[in-house]
Amino acid sequence: MISMNLSDIAQVTDGRLSPDADPAAVVTGPVEHDSRKVVGGALFVALVGDHADGHDFAARAVADGAVAVLGSRAVDAPSIVVDDVLVALGKLARAVIDRLDDLTVIGLTGSSGKTSTKDFLAHLCRALGPTVAPEGTLNNELGAPYTALKVDESTRYLVLEMSARHVGDLDYLTNIAPPDIGLALNVGIAHIGEFGSADAIARAKSELIAGIKPGGVAVLNADDPRVSAMRPLAPGRVVTFGTSPDADVRGVDVDTSSGLPRYTLTTATAAAPIALRLHGAHNVSNTLAAAAVAIELGMPVDVLAARASMPVSLSPRRMDVFTRADDITVIDDSYNANPDSMASAIDSLTTLGGAGRTIAVLGYMAELGDTEVAAHRELGRRAARAGVDIVIAVEDVAAPAAEAAAEAGADATAVADQAAAIAEVCRVARSGDTILVKGSRYRTWKVADYLHTEALTKEAHA
Repeated sequence: MISMNLSDIAQVTDGRLSPDADPAAVVTGPVEHDSRKVVGGALFVALVGDHADGHDFAARAVADGAVAVLGSRAVDAPSIVVDDVLVALGKLARAVIDRLDDLTVIGLTGSSGKTSTKDFLAHLCRALGPTVAPEGTLNNELGAPYTALKVDESTRYLVLEMSARHVGDLDYLTNIAPPDIGLALNVGIAHIGEFGSADAIARAKSELIAGIKPGGVAVLNADDPRVSAMRPLAPGRVVTFGTSPDADVRGVDVDTSSGLPRYTLTTATAAAPIALRLHGAHNVSNTLAAAAVAIELGMPVDVLAARASMPVSLSPRRMDVFTRADDITVIDDSYNANPDSMASAIDSLTTLGGAGRTIAVLGYMAELGDTEVAAHRELGRRAARAGVDIVIAVEDVAAPAAEAAAEAGADATAVADQAAAIAEVCRVARSGDTILVKGSRYRTWKVADYLHTEALTKEAHA
């Protein structure tokens, strides 16, 4: 974070300094809510969670080098006391952003692909200047300001992934970090249980476009009608991306047959071939979105194409493809799941499967509301139609996927938990197979971790 004294921080957060806090003391280090990560010069944020209260660790944080504590009640340490710590964190992030005239804020949202697009965009931006982006998925009312507070005077680009689970979420986040460039990837049915309809999801996502700074740029998916319909909300210029003929930044001659997409990036004035090092046809749209932003930032198309064709480090558990010593290929896409991302992952599985058998280990998809059973049954049917040989559905909520896959002709099994899924994989997998592991957060992580490190012994989980 930029250096700020406690008096300034108290002012911008509407806080009150404790009697033992020195108003002139300067925070020079990071803003941190995990006391184990506190370093000298830090500001410790005392959040109250379900299992721990940060105020209980305030004294320890100061002893470990924190200048002060940002909390909601008095503690035995120098502190700034506020009414709501999370709101104060957002106010502090906004104050820091407002003091950096050379900072460009890029906000992105979408029902799927946000984190991979964020990772790829940060990869492009780093070729242009110092860039801050979230590690993994830090995209809510805590993660966005926490990430924003990592910027300093040298930072040129702040890339923020912004997530919405309720109407008003993106309005709140764009008030913390008003984007100079706002990117809307797609509108699917992730979180439909919260919103009730795809149209309601689109309205929530459109808050990001409405929250762009006056004169800023909106980057919209020309291939998604609900995203294209956000154009009237843009406060400035609109740039489109996609494979549609009228997209401003377009992918043509798309080839996904190898699992590693290739296409020609085309604009009104230039074109260049791109050979992605990322698996999955869905990454055509994701990388075109990032490319459209990078072009707005001034990156020449030929330079962009060269960097886009380099290896990119994605956040963990996102299309992590590796081949084990026993010649079994694993696609670890287990970070999260919704109907759209499941469909993309199944397509990737059948593309990468080649001549061997394909096995899909599928956890349940969360937050689907009344569509839950129907969505899981459609998932099973889709897997069978795609030619997946073996479907293993993990936990009762995902069982309809196995039932529908079996009805459609696949070899399908429903298992009670991840331990049982591991045992089933050990029983059926053989050399030459390709295994996809995917599900909503945590629900298939143990399976993926086992496949990363362990031999498939039939006795291991009998």
